[in-house]
This record gives sequence, C-alpha cells and structure tokens, in this order.
Amino acid sequence: MPLSLLSPVIVVMSAIILIALERLFPYDDRQPFLRSGFVNDLALYAIIQSYVLGYLIFYLVSWFDKRTGLSHLHLIRAWPLFLQVTLFLVTHDCYIYWFHRLQHHSSMLWRIHEAHHSTTEVDWLSGARSHSIEILINQTVEFAPIILLGAAPEVILIKGILDTTWGMYIHSNINVKTGALQYVINGPEMHRWHHAREITGRGVNFGTKLAFWDWIFGTAYLPRPKKPSAYGLEGVDFPSNYFLQHLFAFRPFNDFPSANKTKEYSPESIQASEID
Repeated sequence: MPLSLLSPVIVVMSAIILIALERLFPYDDRQPFLRSGFVNDLALYAIIQSYVLGYLIFYLVSWFDKRTGLSHLHLIRAWPLFLQVTLFLVTHDCYIYWFHRLQHHSSMLWRIHEAHHSTTEVDWLSGARSHSIEILINQTVEFAPIILLGAAPEVILIKGILDTTWGMYIHSNINVKTGALQYVINGPEMHRWHHAREITGRGVNFGTKLAFWDWIFGTAYLPRPKKPSAYGLEGVDFPSNYFLQHLFAFRPFNDFPSANKTKEYSPESIQASEID
C-alpha cells in the first residue's frame, strides 16, 4: 500500500491504540472519554481545520516555489531518507521549542496559543485544539523547507505521521513512565505538567517530540509522585464554540490575563529533590 494511503490508516490505528491504553492504564481514572468539547475538537479542529489548513499551506508554499524554483535544485534529495527526516524533525522541533516558549512570554502570541490550554481534561485529542493562526505559522515553517529544499516526497508523509501520532501521545491520559528516555524524547508524564493550571503562565516543558531542549535550557519539570491539580485556564471564561474560540483571541487585551499575568512559575523555584 502506498504511504499516502497508509498514513491515515496509521494515524487512526494509533488513535485507537491510545484510546485503549487510556482506558486500561489511565493517569486520571476520573477523566471521561467523551469529555467536554470532544466533538468540537474532533470534527472541527482535528478533521476540518487540519484539512483546510493543509491545502492552504501547500498552496502558499507551492506559489512561492513556482516563483523561485528552489525545489528543483534538489539540495538534499541525494541524502538517505532517514537523514532527511531526522534533519527536519530536529530542526523543526528546536524551532517549536523556542516559539512555544515565546508564546508563553508574549501577550500577543499567547492569544493564539490560549485555545490549546483551554481544555480542562488532557487526553489524546487535546493537542488538536490549536488556533488556526498558530497552526498556519508552525506548519508553514515546518513544511516549507521540506518542499523548497527538494526533499523526497515521502518526508512530508513521514513527518506528518510523526507529528500527528506524537501529538496524540504526549497529550494522552496514560500513566506511562519512560525512565531515562524522558531526558531524550517527550511523553505525557512531562507534557501534562505543561497543561497544569497552576503553572500554565510562563510555562514549563515546551518540547514536543524531543525533551532534551527543556533539560538543556532549564525549563524541564518532572516532579514525582506529585500530580497536577487541574488543567485549563484560570480566571478565563473560554468559549465552547469553535468559531467563538477563534474570535476570542481578538478581544481587548485588558479583558483577559495574558501569559505574563497568569500565575508565574520557573523551574528554579522548585527544590532539586522534586526533579526525578
């Protein structure tokens, strides 16, 4: 089966496996499957928004490529497929770490990231809730270099599969501990703390696939056996409707606590004995 047809099958199967693991080994056994906003996040964010933005991004990149001809240079096409995927995985993950961190420190950028932190239950589907402007920025930065540097077509599909499945995994409600691997690759045990209401403000654990960015740059937080008290936004009446959630980002600044006004946190304020 061609990878283009196999990729959605892999994504759907991954979702089914994660859902089963959430039921069998829940991190929070009080969390329901059909949580608040489930249909909104699945139908409008995960399916429709992803489909529309995917076409828009590739149209924009193709338009630029037709006027520059960069992809025809095939600058990295001769590289082994593994090295091509690794290059874009590491470089984009590094970009996401710094952009994500900046979003938590900038009142302007927090507006388009706020939706992602609005879910009061964190599960395999929570990662899908992201403002369209945030997705448009991040995925254009991600896929434009792949196309313009003339990478193999398979790289886009492989990267898309990794993005989707890993995004579902790090938000999943699974009680998993990866030991020393958590210093290298990211998982739900760290990322759930990123969504914890008590430290959402300036944030911790900004990495997505690779956790070592947080350990290197001092934003890692992994206390054990402590668990987050709650998820979501504190002091913000966030809408439940997809369209209102998008419009909510454009309300006056003085009507909501920005990332800089929410409860602040820094890893340095935690005793070293809490980091395991």
